Amino acid sequence: MKMQIGVIGAGTCDNSIEKMAEEVGREIAKRGAILICGGHGGVMEASARGAKMEAGTTLGILPGDCRQDANKHIDIAVLSNMGHARNAIIAQSCDSLIAIGGEYGTLSEIALSLKMGKKVVTLGSKWEIEGTIKASDPVGAVELAMSDLRS
Repeated sequence: MKMQIGVIGAGTCDNSIEKMAEEVGREIAKRGAILICGGHGGVMEASARGAKMEAGTTLGILPGDCRQDANKHIDIAVLSNMGHARNAIIAQSCDSLIAIGGEYGTLSEIALSLKMGKKVVTLGSKWEIEGTIKASDPVGAVELAMSDLRS
């Protein structure tokens, strides 16, 4: 079974965060893993776009009940109709997660993931959170996220 790597981050982001997210998505796809995200814009869209550049598979767990709300780079849209509570589904569905930048929604996903015993790698984060692993670049973030995981 393929590894499932979550990419979490804000629905809007600046160019530097967007470039990091896109490269993370590319690296996940190059390694044959499935990219899971929240399916909307910002970090989610940039990472999914990157994965599609490398013919990767993307899964978006959407907060609402409309498949058309997914960004155009999502292959599989899961409709949770749970709002922000969908963050728990994202955290549970991933083997590990990469948090890129982020706002409070990202912070909740980090906390849920750590509570579930998942590995969380941060990239460009403004938070220092015990239990997370800080990466200095997108390639390193993916390497850290996928190390020591069984496929």
